[in-house]
Amino acid sequence: MSKKWVILGGGGSFGIHTAFWLLRNADPVKVIGIGRNPLHRGAFSLGIEKEKGFEYHARHVTYELDLLLELLDRERPEIIVNYAAQGEGAVSWKNSWRFFETNCVGLTKLCEELMKRDYLERFIQIGTSEMYGSVDHPTTEEEPIKPSSPYAASKVAFDMYLLSVHKFLKFPMNIIRPSNAYCPGQLLHRVIPKAVWCGLKGVKLPLHGGGRAEKSYMHARDLGRAIQLVAEKAELGKIYNAGPAKPTSIREVVERTAVALGIPFEQLCEVTDDRLGQDSRYWLDSSAIKRDLGWVPKIGWEEGLAEMVQWGRTNWDELKDAPTDYVMRA
Repeated sequence: MSKKWVILGGGGSFGIHTAFWLLRNADPVKVIGIGRNPLHRGAFSLGIEKEKGFEYHARHVTYELDLLLELLDRERPEIIVNYAAQGEGAVSWKNSWRFFETNCVGLTKLCEELMKRDYLERFIQIGTSEMYGSVDHPTTEEEPIKPSSPYAASKVAFDMYLLSVHKFLKFPMNIIRPSNAYCPGQLLHRVIPKAVWCGLKGVKLPLHGGGRAEKSYMHARDLGRAIQLVAEKAELGKIYNAGPAKPTSIREVVERTAVALGIPFEQLCEVTDDRLGQDSRYWLDSSAIKRDLGWVPKIGWEEGLAEMVQWGRTNWDELKDAPTDYVMRA
């Protein structure tokens, strides 16, 4: 049965790719993206604003909750997917309270209001693999929580809130804890789009700590497919990890990007000091979502990085002077 979907954080690249996936695969009544900013156009929106069945609204979950609820009450979505978060662990050591303000307090206020509504059938929270901390084995959903940054701690807090209100107040929710994702349209401070940008610009990518840290990566379309499966088939209250079977070192990611760009690895990057609080390895055990819902990632490195390079080259006139540093915003 067709549903109306809302994607909070819908102006970000992952929200946009989720909207594309749903519009093309889930037969929705409508997909509504909601974000704190007006929708970026061009290279960062990928033309989502032209898709039939999609619309976008700028509402801030923390500072414009009344306006956000007014919109939700008018649209009455059955499914809400939440990407909205202050989402950069490396910079969360400064002004840490901002991460809790959005990732915990703002979202908790929203869910308390949603519990008063009769239209919501499922709230899907997009969590993070970073809440498990650095690991030496694939972590299941039952792994002890060990956040190693204020960002990760703020995400943990909201997950714990959702678990409690589901258990005692029957709030209809699921949590997906995905690996790192990448995709065309991603902001240029992230390592994969930044590596593509550096290669096309002819400048060196700073390779923190020589790229020893290992993370698990998947394409955002694979995450969109996981979200659809959870929305359509998962038991309410379930938490699912979603990521590839093996992690990849940042060095290997950059090496693979250099191959996709057709340039030598040494031309692409230079080694710099490690970042504060850098975890050595994120590694998810995603066997539960495979067993219950049949999900495994399908887009491999070669296909995904070729798509990233093509995006960079196609949109180079717009991207060549775009900012590549993270900027903290409320």
